[in-house]
Amino acid sequence: MSGLADIIACESSICSIENGVLCYRGFSIDKLAENASFEEVIYLLWHGRLPNKIQLDTLRTNLIENAVLPEKIYNLLSLYAPWGNCMAKLRTAVSFLTHFDDNVMDPSPDADSLKAIRIISKFTAIIAAIDRIRNSLEPVDVTTIQPTSLAELFLWLLTGEKPSEIATKALDKCLILHAEHELNASTFAARVTVSTMSDMYSGIVSAIGTLKGPLHGNANEQVANMLEAIGDVDQVEAYITEKINNKGRIMGFGHRVYKHGDPRAKHLQKLAHELAEWQQNTHWYDISIKIAEIVKERKGLLPNVDFFSASVYTYIGIPRDMFTLVFALSRSSGWIAHILEQHANNKLIRPRAHYIGKRNAVWLPLEDR
Repeated sequence: MSGLADIIACESSICSIENGVLCYRGFSIDKLAENASFEEVIYLLWHGRLPNKIQLDTLRTNLIENAVLPEKIYNLLSLYAPWGNCMAKLRTAVSFLTHFDDNVMDPSPDADSLKAIRIISKFTAIIAAIDRIRNSLEPVDVTTIQPTSLAELFLWLLTGEKPSEIATKALDKCLILHAEHELNASTFAARVTVSTMSDMYSGIVSAIGTLKGPLHGNANEQVANMLEAIGDVDQVEAYITEKINNKGRIMGFGHRVYKHGDPRAKHLQKLAHELAEWQQNTHWYDISIKIAEIVKERKGLLPNVDFFSASVYTYIGIPRDMFTLVFALSRSSGWIAHILEQHANNKLIRPRAHYIGKRNAVWLPLEDR
């Protein structure tokens, strides 16, 4: 089957996509987006149940306290050219973290739990540091701020200022919506890597490298580029018409596993509208709505998770080339859940290939070739 489409590669109790409904551990994405915090979703993905208040408070505290980075990570990031690819910087920095974790090669459940918290916490700080260092700004000292959530921590580390409540809540919801999506390419890469009994960091690095590819990550960045290229709502009709006539790809529409619309898109559209009103600037939102109307009418396609997230990230001030890194921050919670599940009942993932090459090839001596 081309691209392993519809091939069942493993059994998992983490995430389901059935009849267009996305669920984490049996909870619909609608229920989680409307009621949960990202930390509750992290706990749910990793432990298979929702946390009580003590468990949630403990997780939040541990996530924030573990966001302190070794000085050598900052030194490493300072070696990069300011214009260097941000995903490549993240990939290398996360790999370098292995040298600062004494539990790196211990696959026991207790050690894995410690590494899980360290990875997602330091992931948050690394992404913010990448942007600040390339802009000649000092990274924010985690010990000098008092965030109450991972979303607030990230925005505070990114901007150097306590973020607004609306921006924090918007990012928190985005992190929930992007956290997990069954056996996507990066998650599969993570599971394949740790199935060899390689360490958790190696699995995360494999996942980052896979997400770096434009056919998996990067789509919401391309949506933002499209919005900028259109420039004004009056230009949408002409732009989309040209794309359709030339059989060009319109970013942010359709999805391989959703035939009747991505269930996450409506939440992001609502967020984009709320943020546009908050910023008193509906420019990006208006263009997005016009594009969605025309594409639905002419192509029968509906927005996916990437389409409105481009506007959301823009409104809360995340640099465009950092969009995929924020996606990675969110999805790292899902990657870790799958790594924990793989470790719990591990078997080396080693599929076969259907050979379609030559058979019975005739050997010719070198002088006769």
